[in-house]
Amino acid sequence: MSQKQMKEAFVSNHNGTSVLEITEGLCLPAFCILCRGLLIVLSPHLRSSSHTWRTRFFIDFAFLIVPLVITLTVFSTFVLLEYLIVIIFGAGLFYEIYCRRTCYARMPVQKILEKFLKVSLESEYIPAISCFRVINSAFTAVAILAVDFPLFPRRFAKTELYGTGAMDFGVGGFIFGTAMVCPEVRGIYTKGSRLCYLRKSLCSIWPLVLLGMGRLVIIKSIGYQEHLTEYGVHWNFFFTLIVVKLITSLLLIIFPLNKSWIVALSMTVLYQLALNFTPLKRFILYGTDGSGTRVGLLNANREGIISTLGYAAIHMAGVQTGSYVLKKRPHIKDWIKVTYCVLLTAIGLFIALYILQVTVEVASRRMANLAFCIWIVASCLILLSSLLLGDIILSFAKFLIKGAAVPCSWELIQSPGINKKHSESLVSEAERKEPICCLITAMNRNQLIFFLLSNVTTGLINLSVDTLHSNTLWALFLLNLYMFSNCLIIYVLHLQNKTIKFW
Repeated sequence: MSQKQMKEAFVSNHNGTSVLEITEGLCLPAFCILCRGLLIVLSPHLRSSSHTWRTRFFIDFAFLIVPLVITLTVFSTFVLLEYLIVIIFGAGLFYEIYCRRTCYARMPVQKILEKFLKVSLESEYIPAISCFRVINSAFTAVAILAVDFPLFPRRFAKTELYGTGAMDFGVGGFIFGTAMVCPEVRGIYTKGSRLCYLRKSLCSIWPLVLLGMGRLVIIKSIGYQEHLTEYGVHWNFFFTLIVVKLITSLLLIIFPLNKSWIVALSMTVLYQLALNFTPLKRFILYGTDGSGTRVGLLNANREGIISTLGYAAIHMAGVQTGSYVLKKRPHIKDWIKVTYCVLLTAIGLFIALYILQVTVEVASRRMANLAFCIWIVASCLILLSSLLLGDIILSFAKFLIKGAAVPCSWELIQSPGINKKHSESLVSEAERKEPICCLITAMNRNQLIFFLLSNVTTGLINLSVDTLHSNTLWALFLLNLYMFSNCLIIYVLHLQNKTIKFW
């Protein structure tokens, strides 16, 4: 076998792992981000505006990226131990914050909580959504390189036919995260006719066309290894995004935003019925001749083309979630209700997933069937609810410490224990001192550039390093260096106030 064939075989024919294991690994970064925030609140030195950007970068990298790298590699079987360490560390930080609180020092905790529930928030964005998008980007960046090394557990690789692998979450999570902040949800395309809206949507996809065609030409010209059953011969991630954008733009012209969940459910159910009662499933798996032919454009790319129906449904579910979460809510108690509703919905979907996999069909990334779509949405909602819960806990910690400010977190309008006029002035002073250096903000700002950079560096490393025979220490060094370099470039762009867009 050639090196290319060996690498393709190394990432093929896998059956995945349990939904529970993936969920455990997916939610861990949310608690790591909370610990990072608590550490900043506790340490006046870290909150200081004189603190160097280098130290802030290293702290963010240590709390966001390093846990992802080790969870997907050497600590993959010790996730519960990681949770124990993070929870103990976070609880210790929170206890210290409570003991050192500068507000309501002599008031019992019940009274403090009552006052906290009356606090108002001011934020131009929802920190949990930014963190969600960044976690998914960082997870994908780590996984696309780590999968080529032996230290990456094969059960986390993309599944061949049925099952749930950690890498199967990547594309669905990206589409869901993008949908939550799409122009339709943010109301950018509200003015003008429907034809004008459609024209703007069509104009927005041309960078994806260039990226998809560019990737296709480069991959084919250098003979880079491919996982054929992922998308097909010519199809790739960017082409999926294009078709999903076209389908969902048309659907959002016809249906209102608040009915997106009905559209998503209807699409997945009808698609699953087509898989069960028509030759569609046989075509996806074996082609028109029943023997896996790749002759003809449709046969060559059948997985990528047909699966866009499932991803379009995931996008519509993301639109529904975004339109609900992004509503303006002035009080912290309102966000507690939101967190509860999102978590309850996630649990309900996981129960539905279990029933579906037992009675109808197991989740399949290759087909993007009903079970797969429900798994993606449920996993996204459980991660989002974890991040919202972390934001609420962090807001309470900031409530206890006068003048505390943490990057990429809610801003408290009312400071405790003083009149409103004085509280507003204190918040303004805190905002002026708030650190602008934040890896989460930087990655969220240039998410597409980070993704492209990760793909390019992954390709360069694969072409220059024998990943199949790399030992554990060398692989860990390369993975951390790769992520460090990519994050540093994005971070520097943010410090220079640069946002790179193609449209």
